[in-house]
Amino acid sequence: MDRKATPTSHSYFSQRLRLHYLDWGNEDAPPLMLVHGNRDHCHNWDWVAEALRDEYHIVAPDFRGHGDSAWVYGSGYSHSEYVYDLAQLIHQQQLAPLNIIAHSLGGGVALRYAGVYPENINRMIVIEGAGGGWMSTDRPVHLRMKDWIESTRKVAGRLPKRYPTLEDAYERMHEANAHLRDDQARHLTRHGSDQNEDGTYSWKFDNYTHVMSPFDMTHEQTMELWQRIEAPLLLVSGSESWFGKGARQDPASAFRNARHVTVADAGHWVHHDQLDEFLRLTRDFFNN
Repeated sequence: MDRKATPTSHSYFSQRLRLHYLDWGNEDAPPLMLVHGNRDHCHNWDWVAEALRDEYHIVAPDFRGHGDSAWVYGSGYSHSEYVYDLAQLIHQQQLAPLNIIAHSLGGGVALRYAGVYPENINRMIVIEGAGGGWMSTDRPVHLRMKDWIESTRKVAGRLPKRYPTLEDAYERMHEANAHLRDDQARHLTRHGSDQNEDGTYSWKFDNYTHVMSPFDMTHEQTMELWQRIEAPLLLVSGSESWFGKGARQDPASAFRNARHVTVADAGHWVHHDQLDEFLRLTRDFFNN
């Protein structure tokens, strides 16, 4: 009899929004949260979850405006709201202390959560999520506000892209990441799109997630939060991504207890592009 943990869909509420997450069962095991990136969804982690489901109680949320979670109406999306969403899920399901693996936007959000609640984190792996997300103070406030107003107005007139068939959506998915295997691209497309009433397909994410808040934490404030993180951190980059290729300071230097590794032959989605190597790094880090 197959006793492997299997995922079930659940909902929780955050600022009155109904948000979705997958729970992979195995509740007696140590909790592990998997946090996706911008315009992705919880099923981006299915291959990682399948490999680790017998070792951990895995929870994988959809951020607001992503996947099967509700969209925001009447306000925008910011890191602060995403942090609140994580805080609510961890609080409501009593998951702390826990391990976290987070990617891109999810990494930046998870690092802020860890800075606010350092006691709730055992260990954390962040894939290309320590490279930004803070508010720039280089431009005058009136220009930041003007940019936000005009970019929001532009998004308001932008209709969701419609693909004639699921195959067309799959082609776009594969175009965005040539490292993806055919089965991976099809899996992500199937879970990341909805069929419209006219039979076409559109991505599930809200176009308004393209608009960032004009006011958020500054670089200095973000560094202050990062310095509060006591748990060991593993920062992961792909050698072929913009993050991995960029000539910049070692990201681990911004933290008290972090190590940075670059995975060869991988782009921004390291956990897709080099799954076996990523799982090896994950197990070595979590078990030592």
